[in-house]
Amino acid sequence: MPSQKKEDPRAVRSKKMFKEALLELLMENPSLSQLTVQKIARRAELNRATFYLHYEDITDLLRQMTNELIEELSDKLDVLVHADFIENEDYLIRFLDYIYENRKYLGVLFEQTKFEQKLFALLADRIQSRRARKQKILRPNQVANEIYAASLMGIIKWWLTDGNEYSTEYIAKQIRLIHKR
Repeated sequence: MPSQKKEDPRAVRSKKMFKEALLELLMENPSLSQLTVQKIARRAELNRATFYLHYEDITDLLRQMTNELIEELSDKLDVLVHADFIENEDYLIRFLDYIYENRKYLGVLFEQTKFEQKLFALLADRIQSRRARKQKILRPNQVANEIYAASLMGIIKWWLTDGNEYSTEYIAKQIRLIHKR
């Protein structure tokens, strides 16, 4: 098995700074049309040449950020697929804690429709996987899965925007009550 080449710590740091700069700018003004590479580089306190070493353009930076966040959420959801979602609330609470810890970034990314579409697809896929594993369903019930995914997406979006005074434990219990199946 070939060894994976470790990324230069300076490159990791630069990418992190560009991502944080982009998110800060999007929190100030969610319109992508107002962004420039120069604004992002200035906010990151790096130069445009460094930006172009890592990204093709702003869309590429946003795409990579979205993919990384979806991958991290996917890892958290995979644990839920293999756990008993209803009885073991701890896994759901860990998932919700991750969402809460990243709420600022998620709030900004929800403004970008591709992120919401990817998250919805991820939720629907994991719901189907869990149901298939738990109930040995041979034919997926796409409508039920999409309704469940949409309700989870709605709960998460509401919690991040209007209901963030509620704890992850409270939200987990509410999700469990709503989705007894």
